[in-house]
Amino acid sequence: MLPHSRVEWLISDHPVGYETALAVMDRRVAAVAEGRAAELVWLLEHPPLYTAGTSAKREDLLAPDRFPVYQAGRGGQYTYHGPGQRIAYVMLDVKRRGADVRAFVSALEGWLIETLDTFGVRGEVRPDRVGVWVARPERGRDVEDKIAAIGIRLRRWVSLHGIALNVEPELEHFTGIVPCGVSAHGVTSLADLGRVVSMPEIDMALQAAFESRFGPVVRVDRVPELDGS
Repeated sequence: MLPHSRVEWLISDHPVGYETALAVMDRRVAAVAEGRAAELVWLLEHPPLYTAGTSAKREDLLAPDRFPVYQAGRGGQYTYHGPGQRIAYVMLDVKRRGADVRAFVSALEGWLIETLDTFGVRGEVRPDRVGVWVARPERGRDVEDKIAAIGIRLRRWVSLHGIALNVEPELEHFTGIVPCGVSAHGVTSLADLGRVVSMPEIDMALQAAFESRFGPVVRVDRVPELDGS
């Protein structure tokens, strides 16, 4: 059982390289699993890049030379990350939180849906597709676009990776992949839906929705893992 009652909440104001993020997650997850550190949620943006999950299919990488491609180690297929997309990496003790992976993923979905509701956007989940979706009735009865992705991995019952919410990314960058292996639906963002929202506003909404589902957080300005310790 972890001795820490509050989740640390870190926001990076400048783009973070993907390899740096992976290294930080590895170190923090080990510390959480050993009871040496608090759980952590890390909000950030990445420079433009593609990541491949453990189920990624080579043919779904349509433009392999466009941006760097990284093996993510999480579940799922190909995703795009870039400026204007809020990433939240969640390093949480899932065993402490009930040891139910399905319920944990459902809580992450609910976290995103509650956050979107703050801005008047109705996010929905689908049993056959991962992530959070938005109906686009103005474009057709069955048209839906993906507004947020979810991909996690567990190590010693502690989660790595997390969620990616499209605030105002360059949506054309998604055309270099088949996002999450789904070609029948598109990708959208809050900006694409006509919601002009700043990252600080997103972060406040994410924090409020997170605390309502997962418990209190404490803001930190830096974590030792960023210094390699």
